[in-house]
Amino acid sequence: MKRTHHCNALRPEQAGQTVTLVGWVHSRRDLGGVLFIDLRDREGRTQTVFDPSDLPKDVFDRASKLHSESVIQVGGKVRARPAGTENAKIATGQVEVLVKELSVLNDADVLPFPVDDPEVANKVNEELRLQYRYLDLRRPEITRIHSSGRTVQTLFAKIRARPGPWLRQNDSNPDA
Repeated sequence: MKRTHHCNALRPEQAGQTVTLVGWVHSRRDLGGVLFIDLRDREGRTQTVFDPSDLPKDVFDRASKLHSESVIQVGGKVRARPAGTENAKIATGQVEVLVKELSVLNDADVLPFPVDDPEVANKVNEELRLQYRYLDLRRPEITRIHSSGRTVQTLFAKIRARPGPWLRQNDSNPDA
């Protein structure tokens, strides 16, 4: 299974399509025996649904034991969320993926502090955040800062590539 879409790419027009997503477990909720796992990659989040009536028992059991920040790959069908359950806070809030296949690529231990809740993560001791810097870098506000830095670097590279006075040869130095 190869990734077919990023987690931020799914929209209602794709309902009925079979997709493969790869990412970190952002959150896991068990509501009446059905598991809802928000899957996150560098582009965004998508809600995935693990319905025990549609899955083999071993797949559902593996999904039940996942921790936040575990890396998984899921395959399933995109469907529109039932009326009243849409989430306007995320771009993919009108759809969800009904999972048929699950691969655990890396199972995470329980984290020393939550990565997905900015309010709690900001209250964590700075020494602990520095000790686990690789987790701290996954926080949404840090990711946003890094992506804006890449945008600025790209902009400067494009400006420098344009002809201008900074690219003229120095007439006083024949070796230049």
